[in-house]
Amino acid sequence: MHALKDKVSQKLSNLFADSPSQSASPRYSNSDSPKARLNSSVGKSLSSYFSFVVPQSGNDDSESCPPLPIRTESYESIENCKSGNGHDQAGTFKESDKDCELRVSAKVEESGNDYFLGVKQMRELTEGSVFITANLCEFLHASLPNIVRGCKWILLYSTLKHGISLRTLLRRSGELPGPCLLVAGDKKGAVFGALLECPLQPTPKRKYQGTSQTFLFTTIYGEPRIFRPTGANRYYLMCMNEFLAFGGGGNFALCLDEDLLKATSGPSETFGNECLASSTEFELKNVELWGFAHASQYLSS
Repeated sequence: MHALKDKVSQKLSNLFADSPSQSASPRYSNSDSPKARLNSSVGKSLSSYFSFVVPQSGNDDSESCPPLPIRTESYESIENCKSGNGHDQAGTFKESDKDCELRVSAKVEESGNDYFLGVKQMRELTEGSVFITANLCEFLHASLPNIVRGCKWILLYSTLKHGISLRTLLRRSGELPGPCLLVAGDKKGAVFGALLECPLQPTPKRKYQGTSQTFLFTTIYGEPRIFRPTGANRYYLMCMNEFLAFGGGGNFALCLDEDLLKATSGPSETFGNECLASSTEFELKNVELWGFAHASQYLSS
């Protein structure tokens, strides 16, 4: 009996000895063992790093995994560079952006300074003007004689305010003796005028007057342009009750009729100018006459 029992026990022991213990009570599968997981994580990280160079074939029969996302270090580096956090390898992007910003800032600052300088000088105008912009004001201010620099600009006459009459303009020119600025324009957008000495003195006969400080200007060429006496003659200004003209020696450089409705312009030897308006004969949009006075004189008047 004991012999049979021992024999059965021996066979059972042999049977269990032939079967591996790992398969009887497995702790890890081949794919879940620590070593396998380590190899898998290393493989996946390397695959992720090189996925943008070597695409995965997706034909692995042993395991079916979704495609790994492509890494975006290049885009992130550019963004970090723009925000100031870029690495050395992205330094070219950062420097390029900085140079571009500096160039744009310099241009804006330069044009902005010119504009605000004109705006500052326009504050010297005591009233609004139909023609004088910030740029034109800056140009005219730089062209004026030193005696009127820093003075207030006083509107002595305007056709919109005082009516269309040359006689009214001549009469009001005596309110502020000294240099005055005549500003006019045609209906096509050209702005032109002259610096003259006030008060204007009409003569019964044609007779030139004025000084070498007289000049003409126009915007017909895009940017404001000034024409000073060439020295060819002294035909600076002719003033009569019927018209007001500047220049001579071939044509009047500028001539306004007695109603200040029409005018003419042509080349003159006196100032070496071409036509100041959009055409040689034209209708006037408006005429203004500006005088200059020091701030104390303006406030006391």
